[in-house]
Amino acid sequence: MSGHSKWHTTRHKKAAIDAKRGKIFTKLAKEITVASRIGGGDPDGNPRLRLAVDKARAVNMPAENIKRAIQKGTGELPGVTYEEITYEGYGPGGVALLIDALTDNRVRTVADVRHVLGKLGGKMGEPGSVGFLFESKGYILVEKNKVDEDTLMSLVLDAGAEDMKNEADEDSYQVITAVPDLTVVTEVLEKAGIPIASSESTKLPTTEVEIAEESVASQMLRLMDALDDLDDVQNVYANFNIPQAVMDRIG
Repeated sequence: MSGHSKWHTTRHKKAAIDAKRGKIFTKLAKEITVASRIGGGDPDGNPRLRLAVDKARAVNMPAENIKRAIQKGTGELPGVTYEEITYEGYGPGGVALLIDALTDNRVRTVADVRHVLGKLGGKMGEPGSVGFLFESKGYILVEKNKVDEDTLMSLVLDAGAEDMKNEADEDSYQVITAVPDLTVVTEVLEKAGIPIASSESTKLPTTEVEIAEESVASQMLRLMDALDDLDDVQNVYANFNIPQAVMDRIG
């Protein structure tokens, strides 16, 4: 299974646990604030904000928290100014990593990222070292037990999606769109009454590195978890591919 699809599925489940601790709320509030600062506080006219608000609602983030985050972005309430940074690096086995962060302290954030990478078999890369191995796409997950494949494929392709994947070892269909078309395709599914597990703008790898060794695969997944747990890290993208047989053995 690909690094993105496996990690995204795992991260989607993990978000429910993080929501209970409030950890995911902090990250989503940052994203909502930055999206509001850049594109305004109206989700209908700001696709990035709409996606962030939809994510927040999906994990039951209180409406008042969402409102305050928007007001901090628009300047109606005082708030911290966050800087967007993308770090590039490598994981075990030469896996390429892109790490998106929102921070009010660049020195702290880079030190935290560097520490986690060094601890779990990775290393920082130079700017531009791996970025070309990824492309920005819209990415929608729809659970297979919510809709049949033919119905979903017809809807999303007619709405402008680029591709739909049905991997045998995954519980969800993966719908791929151009970033500008993500909102349109999402709205079509919502109007059709099809539940969406996740909808986001992401970065997908154009090439993959297969990890066949159990120890390396396990270390790679621990690294992804550790990076995602950093307060300033918003998203982690990787191009690893772990065969299902290896996943079954490491659990």
